[in-house]
Amino acid sequence: MNHYLTLLGLAIAPGLAIAYYVFWQDKYDHEPLSLIVKSFFLGVASIIPAIILELMFKETGLSSSSTNILEGLIACIVGIGLMEEGSKYFFTRRFAYRSEHFNEPFDGITYSVMVSMGFATAENIMYVMQSGMSVAFLRMFSAVPAHAFFAVIIGYFLGIQKFYDKRGFGTIGLIAASVLHGLYDFFIFNGDNFGIYGGALASLIVGYYVSKKAIKLHQQDSPFKPDESQTGF
Repeated sequence: MNHYLTLLGLAIAPGLAIAYYVFWQDKYDHEPLSLIVKSFFLGVASIIPAIILELMFKETGLSSSSTNILEGLIACIVGIGLMEEGSKYFFTRRFAYRSEHFNEPFDGITYSVMVSMGFATAENIMYVMQSGMSVAFLRMFSAVPAHAFFAVIIGYFLGIQKFYDKRGFGTIGLIAASVLHGLYDFFIFNGDNFGIYGGALASLIVGYYVSKKAIKLHQQDSPFKPDESQTGF
């Protein structure tokens, strides 16, 4: 029993830690905890349509681990990346995006990450409880942060779309996140075929730096940021 509780804790901890970190990066106007929690559990629910869509895509016969590079890329980007990011995007766009509390660009990042961490936590529990401790630690520093990076990209563009009247920017964010997600999975699934495991690490590094920049830009653009000229700093 203690072993399974330990595994469960390791599966849940990364998503909660990242959610907590992003919540506090929203420096100037924290979101209500009730909506944060709701968004997280909407993310948990979003794994269901994602699984259904992925199973439907598999009926095309395209395989993410195909030795044909083009087939593998299409399967990973469309069959996995777009299906998972699209499901998370739908729940973010349908619920949090319409909230009155979504009142600054950074909120796109906040709510997108909360939904994504719900998704990643549910997915992580399934993998970790099935495969054990080593997978728990591996995913703690790879798959779960990757989901967060993809979410920041989507949230950044949603924030621009809503507050700068840039129609279609949310879709751009979804496509960018789906491509990066698909490339990450492609490198993971096809390392044996092409010797490109390093590509997955490169995808994580790119995702990290893009996310870091996106967070900083939306922090600077917050309408709730104190006027430094008036504070004397």
